[in-house]
Amino acid sequence: MSLQETVSAERVHIGFFGLRNAGKSSVVNAVTGQKLSVVSDVKGTTTDPVKKAMELLPIGPVVIIDTPGIDDEGSLGEKRVEKTRETLAKTDIAVLIVDATKGKTTIDEDLIAEFQKREIPYIVVYNKSDLLQNAPESEANEIFVSAKNNVNISELKEKLGALSKNRPSPRFIVADMLEKGDLVVLVTPIDESAPKGRLILPQQLTLREILDAHCSAIVCQDTELSETLGSLSKKPRMVITDSQAFGRVSAAVPENIPLTSFSILMARYKGELNTLVEGALKLKNIKNGDKILISEGCTHHRQCNDIGTVKLPGWIKSYTSSEPEFSFTSGGEFPEDVSDFELVVHCGGCMLNEKEMKNRIRICKECATPIVNYGVAIAQMHGILKRSLEIFPDLYKKI
Repeated sequence: MSLQETVSAERVHIGFFGLRNAGKSSVVNAVTGQKLSVVSDVKGTTTDPVKKAMELLPIGPVVIIDTPGIDDEGSLGEKRVEKTRETLAKTDIAVLIVDATKGKTTIDEDLIAEFQKREIPYIVVYNKSDLLQNAPESEANEIFVSAKNNVNISELKEKLGALSKNRPSPRFIVADMLEKGDLVVLVTPIDESAPKGRLILPQQLTLREILDAHCSAIVCQDTELSETLGSLSKKPRMVITDSQAFGRVSAAVPENIPLTSFSILMARYKGELNTLVEGALKLKNIKNGDKILISEGCTHHRQCNDIGTVKLPGWIKSYTSSEPEFSFTSGGEFPEDVSDFELVVHCGGCMLNEKEMKNRIRICKECATPIVNYGVAIAQMHGILKRSLEIFPDLYKKI
């Protein structure tokens, strides 16, 4: 996958924050070299977060997010501020824009405290330095710039590049469990919920990683799996399946071949697999009237047999022999307080970056509400969670 083709969820998300008229949009335009945001002397020109996927040297593929002023006012302004705060959940690197002629305010200090609480690397950018007689000495995570005169913009980008290098080491979906020359079978059912003409993102990412590891992959539907396995002269290193076909695939895959799912691999890649497995074990405790939140990270057209709103509720009712109350969210919508729920069932998070997925898990932990993702929950309800975790020995022993 080339840098230009890197999906948004796999890019470094850089959020620009600050007060109205501090010059956020001017700095964004200067950093990107594009007129990404409308610039005006009128307060509140940026009314919604503006996102742009692009290449930014020396970092590479990024998503730039210009946010409304954190000090916006009125009922509409409050909604804009709420959108700005939602952006924090997906921000890998934060840029706080301060009007250099006014200095930091208590609101700016509160934002810095929020960055620190969320462990978001940040830099404070004093804009409009051209209006100062002499720019004072700056700290290591500060810089004085003039977006108007393009002063220190290159230096700002270098600082952003340095922050990006301090991010966690590269993560793997499956490559760290493979050796060169291994064969992996991918089971990808094509039904009414499958997108036309392409594989879904977890399948694409997994396939590409297998190829990058110099291994081979065979892709088939669950209806052809037995025939496919029977035709192989070489034992597969593992079989990876779509969660919805777990039951059928488990019956077809011999016990001596490790079996797992795209969702379980994504749980390790994007979130905390241990936490999600613990959430799966809580399913058996669900009772009549318990509230369950089912949340998806993307927005898509709901099918009549949609997994989130139809299949999962049905499976949960059958598995628990109960009638829980279900609530649903999608896209960027996720409550800050989930304490009223007995369980959160989340999608694999392929359309969310790691920061946002882990933020949702953090919210659940702080509210003492168990969380599980679709694939882990489905494996538990089909009685094959233990088998699907064989490739993770430490977790396998706990089930």
